[in-house]
Amino acid sequence: MPNRSAAALGEIIRRQRELAELSMRQFAEMAGISNPYLSQIERGLRAPSEQVLDAIARTLQLSADALYEQAGVAPPGEAGEDSAVLKAIEQDSRLTARQRSALREIYESFVAPPSSSRPRGSRSRRRNP
Repeated sequence: MPNRSAAALGEIIRRQRELAELSMRQFAEMAGISNPYLSQIERGLRAPSEQVLDAIARTLQLSADALYEQAGVAPPGEAGEDSAVLKAIEQDSRLTARQRSALREIYESFVAPPSSSRPRGSRSRRRNP
């Protein structure tokens, strides 16, 4: 995630935390992350992983997608996708951000062109001395 996107997301997280009237220390403990890490996220110095963003969203009683939307940032892997399957994955509100990511990766691995970097059966085998 570019710095501008991380900054926008961090600002939304900070605002939502303040609206919930939680100190940074309280919020970090509730989300299961360190206070310094939360501080870096809120200041846009670090972009949270999907797992951390899910924990933050749960603590705020929101979805990770809602945080992305409020920040005006496209969730990872969403920009420019035109596949009906990928759109369906993104629109299914029953899935968490982590589940969406996993399904995207699996789908994309199935539809990706075959890799010709190594012919089948050419794995090198080591012999024990």
